[in-house]
Amino acid sequence: MTTTYIKADKFFYPYESKMGGYLELTADGKFGNHVAQVAEDSTVLDYSGKFIAPGLVDTHVHGYAGVDVMDNHKDGIVHTMSDALLSTGVTSFLPTALTASYEQLRDICQTIGEHYTEATGAKIQGIFFEGPFFTEKYKGAQNAAYMRNPSFEEFQGWQEAAKGMLLKIAVAPEREGSVDFISKVVETGTKVALGHSDATYEQAVRGAEAGASIWVHAYNGMRGLTHRELGMVGAVYEIPHTYAELICDGHHVVPKACDILIKQKGHDNVALITDCMRAGGEPDGDYMLGEYPVIVENGTARLKEGGNLAGSILKLKDGIKNVVDWGIASQDEAIRMASLIPAISVGIDDKCGRIKPGFDADFIVLDPNLELTATYLNGQKVYSAS
Repeated sequence: MTTTYIKADKFFYPYESKMGGYLELTADGKFGNHVAQVAEDSTVLDYSGKFIAPGLVDTHVHGYAGVDVMDNHKDGIVHTMSDALLSTGVTSFLPTALTASYEQLRDICQTIGEHYTEATGAKIQGIFFEGPFFTEKYKGAQNAAYMRNPSFEEFQGWQEAAKGMLLKIAVAPEREGSVDFISKVVETGTKVALGHSDATYEQAVRGAEAGASIWVHAYNGMRGLTHRELGMVGAVYEIPHTYAELICDGHHVVPKACDILIKQKGHDNVALITDCMRAGGEPDGDYMLGEYPVIVENGTARLKEGGNLAGSILKLKDGIKNVVDWGIASQDEAIRMASLIPAISVGIDDKCGRIKPGFDADFIVLDPNLELTATYLNGQKVYSAS
């Protein structure tokens, strides 16, 4: 493989856009420099009229293309799901587990920890545990029978099975022992997220002071804000230097509420995520989320019993388009919220989420309307929309 150059109208760098010119792809599949001109005999991928953005990073995704992480099926996660996510613009992701028994979660850790390097599509950069240390009142589409107080010993067992790949774990900060748990976990380098919680503002503050730095799908599954008790939502707004996950499908959170959150946190503290379940990329119909029957129709996934939202079927590339179309983010801001910011939030921005010399050349090609044209991994085209 020789050095190749990409020609395009616009390149989305972390904090600026470079117009025109050429982006170098090195022989070993890394990003090189951006240059104004190249020699006439250079190998050029001509994407004139198109934009080049870093591959998207989904740090909260339960499944896709019929696969659910809770099935703990190796080929499903490292091949089917990983491959299919390329069509959504995602080149790096954190397979996300739900509340379950210690043993089931340990087994998921073991499967991913032993096989994540075998991913044939989007790269598995770590694991996210959305549970089991939640409060029953805001259980969402999760099994309250497994919800319990946090245990650092359980975390250690999972992390050992995961070979260090458990990068993010969520907890409700009002649970007994949560402050001690959070402080011990963050000392190991794993990020702690707060969510599925009935915590007061003060309880949320104590969790953040202990080291928690992420809010699980802001607004959803948390005590709301009132004029006398700011609750979890108020904490999301007010506590600085923390990252709010946000599902921008228009169903989980209405556009104006997304706008208010972004104004409170700033674009650089909001990470777009999908919370996608196995029905992503699949036809409407009946599905399972973990052990719960779900009906997918009208752009939503809802529990058959009760009708609560049960994850999403959002594609991250569409989340980007939504926030731009809603007028609450520029193209540059939207791209950053779905690539660099989620990567920073879980500490993998040294591997992905940006165009930078020396980084793996994982990128996407977009048209001026931000429709996905192609996805590249290590400088090689792995998905084409046409």
